[in-house]
Amino acid sequence: MNASILATPSLFGLRGEAAHEKLLFVTDEKTAMRAIVAVHSTARGPAFGGCRYWQYDSEEAALSDVLRLSRGMSLKNAMADLPFGGGKAVILKDSSQRERAGLFRAFGRAVQSLAGEYISGEDVGTTVEDLLEVRSETTFAAGIPREGGFGGNPSPKTALGVFAAIERGCGLLLGGASLQGLTVAVQGLGSVGWALAEHLHAAGCRLIVADVDAARVAAARERFNARAVSPLKITAQAADVFAPCALGATLNGASIPALKVRMIAGAANNQLATEADGDALHARGIAYLPDYLVNAGGIVSCAREYQGGAESALVDAEVMRIADRVEALIERAAGSGESLARTADQWAREKLLLAH
Repeated sequence: MNASILATPSLFGLRGEAAHEKLLFVTDEKTAMRAIVAVHSTARGPAFGGCRYWQYDSEEAALSDVLRLSRGMSLKNAMADLPFGGGKAVILKDSSQRERAGLFRAFGRAVQSLAGEYISGEDVGTTVEDLLEVRSETTFAAGIPREGGFGGNPSPKTALGVFAAIERGCGLLLGGASLQGLTVAVQGLGSVGWALAEHLHAAGCRLIVADVDAARVAAARERFNARAVSPLKITAQAADVFAPCALGATLNGASIPALKVRMIAGAANNQLATEADGDALHARGIAYLPDYLVNAGGIVSCAREYQGGAESALVDAEVMRIADRVEALIERAAGSGESLARTADQWAREKLLLAH
C-alpha cells in the first residue's frame, strides 16, 4: 500500500471531514499486539466492520487506513440498509509477534472493552480461525461458524454481490444482455477474488488475472483459462471491466490515465485514493461502481449471522439486491449529471443523516 496517496489522518479522524466518534489505541505486551479500533458512526446502530492484520510502512499509515476503512463501513452499512454503524480495526503486523492465537485473543479483549459499541469480523490478513480466537474473549464478533445456524467465512457472499453488480452494471452501461464474451481484469486472487473469478468464468467471461501469489495465478490459468499478467500491469490491460480485489487506493493519479476499461467494480475497499479520482474516472467516461456499494455482501452475511436466525438462501437473495441498488444509483447519476462516485456518497450520507 502506498501510504503517501491516502488521506491525511489526524488523531480524531480524516482531515477535512467530521471527526470519528471514537478511536481506541490498544497494546498487549505479552503478544506484542498493537491495534487501533476506529468507531466512525453509531447513528444507525453499533459500529460493524472487520479487523485487518497487515504490516504497515508506519503507524501513520495504519491510522490512515483504519480511519478510511471505518468511514467506508458507515457508507456501506447505510447503503445496504443494515441497522449498524461503521467501524473497523487494524492490528499492526510485525516480526516480533509469535503467538497468533494469543494475539487475537488479546484483540478480542480490546473489542470486549467497548461493550458492544464495535462488532468485529474478518478482513485482509485475518481468517475464520482468528475470529474464533476473538470470539473466545467477546461475543461481539462475526464471520464464524455457528452451531446449528448460518455463519462462517463471508467471502463467498462478498463475491456474489460483486458479481451481481457487474452483471447489472454491464447490462445497463455496456449494452450487453449477457456477460458472455466480455473481458474482465481481476486484480487479486484471494478468497473473494477467486470466488468472483469462478462466477465470471461460469458466465462466459474471458479473464485476465494478477496476484502476488504465483501459485494462485497458475491455478487460475488452468481453472479459468485466464491470461496472467504482472500485478504492476493489471491496471493497464484492455478489458471491458476492471475488478480490483486486492488492497485499496489502486485508482489514483498514476493508474487512471492508463486504464483501458469501460467499467470498474470490485471487492477491494477504498479503491479511490482521493475523491477527485472518482471525478477523473467520470471525465474519462469510465463507469465506477463504488466499492462500498458493490462489496457489501460480506457485511450483509456477517450482520445476518450476528443477528441470528438467517438462512443462506435468504442471505443470498439479500446480497443479490445489490444489483438493484446499482441500477438505482445509475438512474440517480443520470438525473444529476454527477459522477457515480459522488452520487453514491451523497445517497449514503442522506441515509446516515436520516438515522441521526
